[in-house]
Amino acid sequence: MKRMIMMILMAVVVMAGAVHAAPKKDGKPDGGSLSYGEYGRPATLDPITSNEMISLRITELIFNGLVGINEKQELVPELAEKWEASKDGRTFTFFLRKDVTWHPLEGEAPKPFTADDVVFTYKIMMHPKTITPLKVRYEFIDTVEKVDDHTVRFTLKRPVLNALAKFSFKIIPKHGPANPFLTRDDRFVQRPIGTGPYMFKAVTPEREIILAANDNYFKGRPHLSQIAEKPFADQNIMTQALMFNAIDMIVLVNPRDIHEIQGDKRFVLKTYNALSYSFFGYNVRNPLLADKRVRRAFTLAVNRQEMLDSFFSGQGTIISGPFAPGSWAYNLDVQPAAFDAPKAIALLQEAGFTRGADGFMQKDGKKLTLSLKVPIEKESEAVKRVVLAFKNYLKNIGADIKVEFKEWQAWKEDVFLEHDFDIIFASWVFDDSADISSLFHSGEIGPWKNNFGGYANPEVDGLINESKLTLDHEKRRTINRKLHALLAEENPYTFLWNLTNYAAYRDKVRRVAIHPYKFFSFADEWFMEAKDQK
Repeated sequence: MKRMIMMILMAVVVMAGAVHAAPKKDGKPDGGSLSYGEYGRPATLDPITSNEMISLRITELIFNGLVGINEKQELVPELAEKWEASKDGRTFTFFLRKDVTWHPLEGEAPKPFTADDVVFTYKIMMHPKTITPLKVRYEFIDTVEKVDDHTVRFTLKRPVLNALAKFSFKIIPKHGPANPFLTRDDRFVQRPIGTGPYMFKAVTPEREIILAANDNYFKGRPHLSQIAEKPFADQNIMTQALMFNAIDMIVLVNPRDIHEIQGDKRFVLKTYNALSYSFFGYNVRNPLLADKRVRRAFTLAVNRQEMLDSFFSGQGTIISGPFAPGSWAYNLDVQPAAFDAPKAIALLQEAGFTRGADGFMQKDGKKLTLSLKVPIEKESEAVKRVVLAFKNYLKNIGADIKVEFKEWQAWKEDVFLEHDFDIIFASWVFDDSADISSLFHSGEIGPWKNNFGGYANPEVDGLINESKLTLDHEKRRTINRKLHALLAEENPYTFLWNLTNYAAYRDKVRRVAIHPYKFFSFADEWFMEAKDQK
């Protein structure tokens, strides 16, 4: 009898683990697989330590936040089915869905999602040993407490403008990481467990990442059965892979390939504008670069429009300051500094430099020689040309720039840990909060922090602090525009451009909507007709 009872109980457990979410009620077919190309590989597959776009795109398929966003850019419930906010704006209570399960481990029934996972996510994110760009973004949270298994309460240190939108950070399972902190050595980082529409399945010998549809997804099974990320070391080869049907999609098309793809009726070319920009950033720990006249001279020496036109077919916007164009914080009254090599030379002379016999500037008997470090993942044809052009522009005003391409991890250690560089070429991508505090506030100087250049200015600190504490949107806009104007003058970076992004995909993929920041936010709605499935 006991044996029979045990067998019945085991059957119940198995059945409970096998219950599938209902399919989507939109009449669109399920099935088919999609492969997409990326220039490079994701450094991590977890949403906590991710700090580059390749990782952020793929984690969007695997994880969910308490709140999400729809195609109209409206906040919608996700892991939380509803929420309440106190009148003073300092307490947010989230009531969690009860029908959500984590992706199952092999041979195990899926575990339920609970408030414990939310509390755990916050604690591991803020743990001193966890290296993550999210720490500064969520410093406004004071406490997180579990009210019951499906209710969690956040208490803020202060009211925050658009606070609800900030609870879109991805939740990870308490049973996932091996430690109460997260490092790149944790198995979870490369074999993630989420609640999202797609589950991690495998990494192939070719280093492709295979994701399978989550049959238990609480929003309904995603239409596509499989999504595979395929890394490429060469953008031209990636484009050819699309043309010869080896992949179905490129998330970021090389601007030089736009014309070729555009003329082919097999493909859809879709624009999306991310809140991002590229820049040359300066290490002001170097006394030469601590002089803002030198940084200003470098900005004036660079013909940004010529580079944009030559290397990116003019597909972008020259920027003047620290916010991305399209952001509510961007100051349109501040114009990008015009190309002016004679003025650049005059500024260097004002800073005490003179031309040497070799044509390079020198000061106190030392030649103006600086290192420029670029991550090897950025070593596309266009970026090579940008970096070479920058070197030549600065050579024209007497600066000797030594370019060094480095592997991604080594580059990050040089820049963010050791601060062993003079100049870097990089890009930032922002969310709609327009929070630049981690980039330019003096409190964010240190190992693994985003103020890599050590820039410190009390006036900038004051404006950033004032912006964070201001709840009135128009007042905050005014503050940030002052901040924009000040940093445009200070030149901690040579701000370059915001590129127009293009995705390309085979026309068999239907209902494709692209999130400007995370790309795959709506991928559970994408589908293929039965005749096009493979």
